[in-house]
Amino acid sequence: MKYLPAACARTPLSALALAAALLAVPAAPAQAQLAAGSNAPVDITADELEVINARCLAIWRGSAEALQDNSRLRADVLTIRYAAARPARTGAESSCGELQGLDAQGSVYYVTPAQRVRANAAVYDAASDTITMTGDVVAAQGKNVLRGERLVIQVATGQAQMETSAKGAGTAGRVRGVFYPNQTQGQPAAKR
Repeated sequence: MKYLPAACARTPLSALALAAALLAVPAAPAQAQLAAGSNAPVDITADELEVINARCLAIWRGSAEALQDNSRLRADVLTIRYAAARPARTGAESSCGELQGLDAQGSVYYVTPAQRVRANAAVYDAASDTITMTGDVVAAQGKNVLRGERLVIQVATGQAQMETSAKGAGTAGRVRGVFYPNQTQGQPAAKR
């Protein structure tokens, strides 16, 4: 992980590119992708599923969990939004088309073997190809930890930005990171 200043209000986060795998959508067919580059199926479980065809929504409620390979997304509620497809002929029922996005609400956790991200909510928007995680965001990679109010990830590039509304030196709630330099096992870190 690259060193980032511990108290910047807006910090680019190329080191959190793995977070871009969260809900990344491949070009075709459109479906949520949890594990980067995986063709494995996405297995979703919850206490209940509500499908609202008229609004092209699938709402998974109650300890919803999506698994793909060794990646896991958990939330209280997962809502998958699809575009409404136009009927082919007059009078035909309209159907749902491509994935528009996914909303994860309440106790959101995304875990891979290399990274863990926690937030109160997350939104994947297919049109802008972005993931926005909000509310007490904590991203960890190994022992390195980054905290803020809002994490916006551009999926295609892996560029990310952690933000907070707190400004000014000494102000509580600013973006904060704690980073450990790479160390060879069994050897102490070099002193500066």
